[in-house]
Amino acid sequence: MPSAFPHQPPVTHAPREQTNVVVDQNETTDVLQVLSSESAQQILSTLKAKPKTASEIAKSVDQSVQNVSYHLDRLCDAELITPTETWYSEKGTEMTVYALAADRLVVTFEDTTE
Repeated sequence: MPSAFPHQPPVTHAPREQTNVVVDQNETTDVLQVLSSESAQQILSTLKAKPKTASEIAKSVDQSVQNVSYHLDRLCDAELITPTETWYSEKGTEMTVYALAADRLVVTFEDTTE
C-alpha cells in the first residue's frame, strides 16, 4: 500500500519586494540585533535559493536543528522570514517550510536633528 508520506508539494511563495527598517535613536529595532548573528545570516542566505524546512536548513548551514530553530523563531519575529507551507515527513511529522519574507531589506536612519 503506497504511503501518503512524505508529502512535499511545491511551495508557491512570492516574497514581497522589500522590507524597510528605520533606525531611530528613540525606538529600538530587533532586526539589526537578529541580523548580527552569523547563523541568522547563513540561514537567510540558504533561504534565498528556495524555501526549506528547519532540518534542511540545519543541514545546509551545518548546525543543529535546535540552533537553527532558535534563529528561525527570531527571524520570524523580526518578519525577515515567514512560514509558507506544512510538509509531512515519512513518519507523518509536520514540518514547517520557511521562506524569505522579502527580496530586499532597506535600512534607513531617522533624522532626529530637527
